Amino acid sequence: MPTNWLEKTSYRGLIYMSMKVIQSSGKRKTAIARAVLSHPAKGQIKINNVPLDLYDPEIARLRIQEVLEIASHPKLNKCDMDIKVKGGGTMSQTDAVRIAIAKAINKFIGTKTIERTFREYDDSLLSGDSRRTEPKKFGGKKARARRQKSFR
Repeated sequence: MPTNWLEKTSYRGLIYMSMKVIQSSGKRKTAIARAVLSHPAKGQIKINNVPLDLYDPEIARLRIQEVLEIASHPKLNKCDMDIKVKGGGTMSQTDAVRIAIAKAINKFIGTKTIERTFREYDDSLLSGDSRRTEPKKFGGKKARARRQKSFR
């Protein structure tokens, strides 16, 4: 039996059915998102305990909903997703959430077609974006900026 199956047969006389739980993570700049997908469930998606329908700003909500519309699998209607995200700015957090959701859905469904559709839509959904900020060097205020020279 796979390791991502949690099965409780009885606890004080109550019988539970087996539940599949998948964990994934996504990173963008300094934002880190951890997603937990559980099946079968009610079909709720929460980001930092806020339902996706109430998540603000609206552009972030729409970018997250894009991933769910691309996947559009009947099994996903009975999946709960609980996503915790911290660090970075709002759009970095949004991209980290998108990556975490896409990885969790890809791991849950596990077909080549879903992976192909994610890669065709946006290649960074499954692999992430490797760009990072350049470290500051001496002799200037930022990574590339230097004091101007005046040749007189």
